[in-house]
Amino acid sequence: MKKLGWLASLVAASALVLGACGSKNDTSKEDVSKKEELTVGIMGTYAPYNYLDKDKQYTGFDVDIAKEVAKRLDKKAKFVAQDFSGLIPGLQKGKFDMLVSQVTITDDRKKQVDFTEPYITNEVKAIVKDDNTTIKSAEDFKGKTIGVGLGTNDEAYLRNDLMKKVGEFKINTYDDVITTLKDLNVGRIDATINNVFALKPIVEENGYKIKAVGGALKSDKAGIAVKKGQTELVDQLNKALNDMEKDGTYTKIYKKWFNEEPPAEYTK
Repeated sequence: MKKLGWLASLVAASALVLGACGSKNDTSKEDVSKKEELTVGIMGTYAPYNYLDKDKQYTGFDVDIAKEVAKRLDKKAKFVAQDFSGLIPGLQKGKFDMLVSQVTITDDRKKQVDFTEPYITNEVKAIVKDDNTTIKSAEDFKGKTIGVGLGTNDEAYLRNDLMKKVGEFKINTYDDVITTLKDLNVGRIDATINNVFALKPIVEENGYKIKAVGGALKSDKAGIAVKKGQTELVDQLNKALNDMEKDGTYTKIYKKWFNEEPPAEYTK
């Protein structure tokens, strides 16, 4: 009987310890509704989506979307910059409340974070120097050196899809688009892939002589990412996005940054 009593006490104590550990580490259900400010993770170097303006303030399409969404949740948005490869790990560790930084929705990422409905679709093309005559599309990447953002969906696409299709090529990874284009402009890499909207302001500011070639390689849909299990927050964010699309706010923001009407799927 004494042995059984000792065993029962041990089991009970273990259950209490495990329960305490579980509640301490389970941050998936953190209540952000009590926060006055939402910490938004962004790259901060990805114009026209999210970047520092001349006054050292974050601006861009993502920034305007995040501010408006936060406002509709009766909160303010605080922006914290992070290399793209560290955004999802930072979200998981509680550094951010959400990510609004062109995070493409993929099956792999859905295992790591929860997403809202898409808030933008981007077409990705091959980008080369103006005087390049050997690469007319991504089909010509074999044997070349291609630059791409570290940890991005574009990197995964090059490694897992395109290389199998066109043959081996070297991949150089970068923490930001500016450095990628700088290396392309001076010939350290032969090409990169990205969407034209992201490249236009950088090209205009720096005078890079580059061009898009071939058709669209893929269309990426980006969503707002939050920590796994925060379904209530996802619902609130989706409602805010839907309301923005219905009342014309989304169209106003889109035209401000891209000087054209948004796709029909984002106007309701």
